[in-house]
Amino acid sequence: MEDWTSNPMNAVTVVIALLVIILIIWVAVVGGRLKKLRKQYTAVMGNTGVTNMEEIIIQLKEGLAEQQQANKQLKAQLVGIQSALPLQKNKIGIVRYNAFAEQGSDLSFSIAIVNDEKDGAIFSGIHSRDNTYVYAKPVEKGESTYPLTPEERKAIIEAK
Repeated sequence: MEDWTSNPMNAVTVVIALLVIILIIWVAVVGGRLKKLRKQYTAVMGNTGVTNMEEIIIQLKEGLAEQQQANKQLKAQLVGIQSALPLQKNKIGIVRYNAFAEQGSDLSFSIAIVNDEKDGAIFSGIHSRDNTYVYAKPVEKGESTYPLTPEERKAIIEAK
């Protein structure tokens, strides 16, 4: 029996066989990594039908730019609403009273409709036996150019 080291052809065959085995193992490892990479790619891409990652990135960038523009518009609208909200006449105070102590009951009233800065209007209804008279007065900073009755002042204070 001849030793493989004695014949150079046998030694070359053994080395080539070892290289083939190493290459087969290396191809199997690379194939496994490629399979894992394909799974990750499929998970990221889903069923979009797009095979070019660059197209997806461009679409995402365009969508993000649109969202940012919409966000700017919404912020501008919010600022406008926040600046207009204190000026809204949404504070209401109501006081009922008896305008004539000797007759009737609490059928007279004063209603103040003002904003946070006490700007708005006050409406008063004076009830007598025969009629009810309604008056309106403008209000700025809690005061009016017309004289305010104590009931009207109380209605302005109650409009919180």
